[in-house]
Amino acid sequence: MNPAVPEPSPPPEDDAAALPPAQSDAPVRLLARKNGFMSQPNAQAEVQHAQPSVGSIAAHRPHTVAAAVSDLEPDIDADLDAYEESPHDGPQLPQGRFLDRERSWLAFNERVLELAEDPNTPLLERANFLAIFASNLDEFFMVRVAGLKRRIATGVATRSASGLQPREVLEMIWARSRELMARHAACYHEDVAPALAEEGIHLVRWGELTEKEQARLFTLFRHQIFPVLTPLAVDPAHPFPYISGLSLNLAVVVRNPVSGHKHFARVKVPPLLSRFLESSPGRYVPIEDVIAAHLEELFPGMEVLESHAFRLTRNEDLEVEEDDAENLLQALEKELMRRRFGPPVRLEVEESIDREVLDLLVRELKISEAEVYPLPGPLDLTGLFRIHGLDRPELKYPKFVAGTHRDLAEVESASAPDIFAALRQRDVLLHHPYDSFSTSVQAFIEQAAEDPDVLAIKQTLYRTSGDSPIVNALIDAAEAGKQVLVLVEIKARFDEHANIKWAKKLEEAGCHVVYGLVGLKTHCKLSLVVRQEGETLRRYSHVGTGNYHPKTARLYEDLGVLTADPQVGADLSDLFNRLSGYSRRETYRRLLVAPKSLRDGLIARINKEVQHHRAGRPAHVRIKVNSMVDEAIIDACYRASQAGVPVDIWVRGICAVRPGVTGLSENIRVRSILGRFLEHSRVFGFGNGGEPEVWIGSADMMHRNLDRRIEALVRVTDSAHRASLNRLLETGMSDSTASWHLGPDGEWTRHATDADGQPLRNVQEMLIDARRRRRGTATP
Repeated sequence: MNPAVPEPSPPPEDDAAALPPAQSDAPVRLLARKNGFMSQPNAQAEVQHAQPSVGSIAAHRPHTVAAAVSDLEPDIDADLDAYEESPHDGPQLPQGRFLDRERSWLAFNERVLELAEDPNTPLLERANFLAIFASNLDEFFMVRVAGLKRRIATGVATRSASGLQPREVLEMIWARSRELMARHAACYHEDVAPALAEEGIHLVRWGELTEKEQARLFTLFRHQIFPVLTPLAVDPAHPFPYISGLSLNLAVVVRNPVSGHKHFARVKVPPLLSRFLESSPGRYVPIEDVIAAHLEELFPGMEVLESHAFRLTRNEDLEVEEDDAENLLQALEKELMRRRFGPPVRLEVEESIDREVLDLLVRELKISEAEVYPLPGPLDLTGLFRIHGLDRPELKYPKFVAGTHRDLAEVESASAPDIFAALRQRDVLLHHPYDSFSTSVQAFIEQAAEDPDVLAIKQTLYRTSGDSPIVNALIDAAEAGKQVLVLVEIKARFDEHANIKWAKKLEEAGCHVVYGLVGLKTHCKLSLVVRQEGETLRRYSHVGTGNYHPKTARLYEDLGVLTADPQVGADLSDLFNRLSGYSRRETYRRLLVAPKSLRDGLIARINKEVQHHRAGRPAHVRIKVNSMVDEAIIDACYRASQAGVPVDIWVRGICAVRPGVTGLSENIRVRSILGRFLEHSRVFGFGNGGEPEVWIGSADMMHRNLDRRIEALVRVTDSAHRASLNRLLETGMSDSTASWHLGPDGEWTRHATDADGQPLRNVQEMLIDARRRRRGTATP
């Protein structure tokens, strides 16, 4: 049984209301260090400080960086060393205590599918969730399945943490994904498409079109489609063509009327053309149907006997070997070219495909029958993203426009809010998309770029948009003579091309661009601004859980802290120096940083909760992440549960924890929330004996995050902010909040209504309504 959890109060209308002024408005001060700890020979000591990673800003203006020694604390984990080792005085942890990662991912995508199947979800949002399901599954096959096949083929695959052999995992994936894909197609054909038709949005096939519609599309075909098509024959003189990953194709069989011989040809559907074509107002037909209806135009003089749509998924996970002598940018560009030729991992075909044609595809593509997925057409329902984009607001979630955070709007200037003045008064806890990204984080960087007193800007970029105002602001800052350091993670999966482009553009503008540390992705979300204020320098910082991407900031739920706190500023200076130079620093004041201190720091805090609980002090562990699969973190949670500590885990996607197992995890609850926004923030809360401790940051609980990435968590010090985040975690875990509950067998059960059939409260809608109430626009 789970311990009783008090019913949380709803999130306040202002999550960061009535914040006290910052305890110190002191300028930045740095201290001499000895053996990794702060040396304190003189409380009034002053030292000169330069920014070696971006050049000396002293060349711009003379300055002194000074502060009282007490403002910069020593290693925050100094008193936690005793808790890093797991306690061994409890029961031994059993075998089979981890759920399978790949099965858990498929269960996550099943939850996405359940939102598409739910008649209470707005209709066009249901179509959108169908597209999201398809897109998610594409990436799963391109990365996870492809990686598993590669490890099996090379003989390096080992038994998974769940105890399954690699071949067993692969066969489970094939069987489970086949079930889900069939269910996905049924949801579209039997439910969503008919419901859309009732609303005047008809998704039809060629045979359902009127003669007038067919004539109109023939004209469209001749003028806009035919010129870009390239039919490729397959015969002794023409080898089987290369089929690119995720491309939609037509397998065509034609006959020579003179010789009577049959021939096979492939026609690729142009990916840059619209997936659904409007035949008449409110009626849409798949583009492959239009092409298939006019194949005679491509094969004049031949008899077109049949055509069948098919789609191939290939291994598209990058493998870039890094060493000190290699130019990472050039290596990645080469690997991106090789990605197009990755081995196939899935073949989707229309279920009506001729067996002889299918045998040809299987043979030529060198794919197994287990990897063939016959489905009712149309294939590739990611095309429904376009249907979701139709201007039918009554069939979507009610529009929500985020407003400026109150603590930033309070400080007015002649034009826009003065972000620096606001941060000198207090830290600001941001919760996107409920708080506007453009008037907070984006405005922070833009103001820094324009401010003549700002000397340097340091920034990490993991993903950003094609027309990024963040990138433009950094370019403006560099062109204005400021020192600008940008760490661009060009290995951000599926954003490599875009990030290479922006890296080159930033370099051309005069920014110092670095690509991180060899062997590690830089995933942390950090900004640092150095500003001259009188005779001293002050550092302003942002640490977040999401990317510096204005578009996804409207769709992803993320958290961030804007602060002028000197400890955070000093930490970010140290971390950026590590990323751009040769620093070996591994401990920080208000940060936990992977791969060195983050896992151990969290485990130490989980273990410390056990001691608090045994001493009768308040103790709990609360974790909100996208993925929870790291065995060491999970084992620490199991041991805390065995000791009686309540452990709450709010996870969006993968979770390897088995909650509710007697003697192991009866004090662990696992919940998942999916909705209109992608739950993306990472929060870690601890009871800490009555002095709550809360961290936010970029890290998920996965091996890649904790061992192969630079990740950063920041400790939230403002008591109102900690209380707000704890209320958020309590609300998400409450039985009165709509969510999915994970059972010990790995099955997720949706809880959307109460015992009387009434809808449970939606945490995302609650937060939207709280923001609307501030502006007097709350829903009745």
